Amino acid sequence: MRVISGKARGHALKAPQGLNTRPTADRVKESIFNIVQSKLYDSIVIDLFAGSGNLGIESLSRNASKAYFIDNNKNSIQSIRENLKKTNLVNSSIVIQMDVLSAIKKLSTQGVKANIIFLDPPYSKGFVAPTLEDIFSFEILQPDGIVVVEHNKTDEVPESVHNLQKYRTNNYGDVAVSFYELREEI
Repeated sequence: MRVISGKARGHALKAPQGLNTRPTADRVKESIFNIVQSKLYDSIVIDLFAGSGNLGIESLSRNASKAYFIDNNKNSIQSIRENLKKTNLVNSSIVIQMDVLSAIKKLSTQGVKANIIFLDPPYSKGFVAPTLEDIFSFEILQPDGIVVVEHNKTDEVPESVHNLQKYRTNNYGDVAVSFYELREEI
């Protein structure tokens, strides 16, 4: 696992020890960033279920202005901090050890609104729909922002949650990545 492009290009990233984590494969990550590249410059990014911080770090390397890394596991938080230090991206990051719902509420009360939210929860655990619900309800996504959801291809993910509408899904073997955007009410 490595940073693919930008100012931290080529740096190897450490995965959390002792966890059954599943870092986003480089080919999947490269495809995701080819799709979201136009929204990255000077953006605010939230990496939910961050694990190693792989997606948020790639965003910062490609000129996002700030990234929030959310995970409730101390080994993940330690890996994220080490990876940020190794890539010299500490100053543009905020690392929060907290469950995702509590973190979403906290970010909302702080007025944080992201341009891109990465959502990479454990597969097949039913986290996608309720997390999308919280993202919408607590209004942490910019009106023109997107949510990128990595999931198992066989997992059912909703077509929409309120005004968050799925507009694209790409499959990579057993992995799928779905993209959501806010749509105006009809």
